[in-house]
Amino acid sequence: MIRPDPFYLIVGDAGLLERLVPLGVRLVQLRVKDRPEPDLRAQILRAKTCCAAHGTQLVINDHWQIALSLGCDFVHLGQEDMDSADFPALHRAGVRYGLSTHDPAELDRALAAEPAYVALGPVWPTLLKKMKWGPQGLDRVAEWARRAGDVPLVGIGGLVPERLPGLFAAGAASAAVVTDIAQANDPEARCRDWIAATERYRQ
Repeated sequence: MIRPDPFYLIVGDAGLLERLVPLGVRLVQLRVKDRPEPDLRAQILRAKTCCAAHGTQLVINDHWQIALSLGCDFVHLGQEDMDSADFPALHRAGVRYGLSTHDPAELDRALAAEPAYVALGPVWPTLLKKMKWGPQGLDRVAEWARRAGDVPLVGIGGLVPERLPGLFAAGAASAAVVTDIAQANDPEARCRDWIAATERYRQ
């Protein structure tokens, strides 16, 4: 099982991705919402070109059909996306996938699908979106890490660099970051902070 980079950047558009990836980001998810398909394709192609130029692993959120058609090799799926995802087609194309989880039943379902990683969130309170789940906490991270075994665990939700030691000590392999960078006054500077903060966790 390939461990993800400890810094997992998540961005909402290709423009921000193009600004941040050249700083040294090794793993980035493009999470584009509510766009018509031509715009989605254009966004994904821009992201793919940028990531290829910098040796960065690109993960496409939700839109697995488009990702497959454009030759992307990694997608992230929520529990709802799993209902319609064609996992055999993804396997045949060599596309890896990460899966979101929030409770034990979802974790069991995700692990049965043989993912490249499972994500747990929100670990801490998050401003990203309204969630029906409360903060999971580090005890749940440790429990998930034990249950996931060799499958890497990604923590998401309310992450700031100061919380990294606790997250990784609990067994997470990677920290997914959205709001702390996207809403920063200087996203580039904050991204550099994250790269520096996660450097010692790289293998």
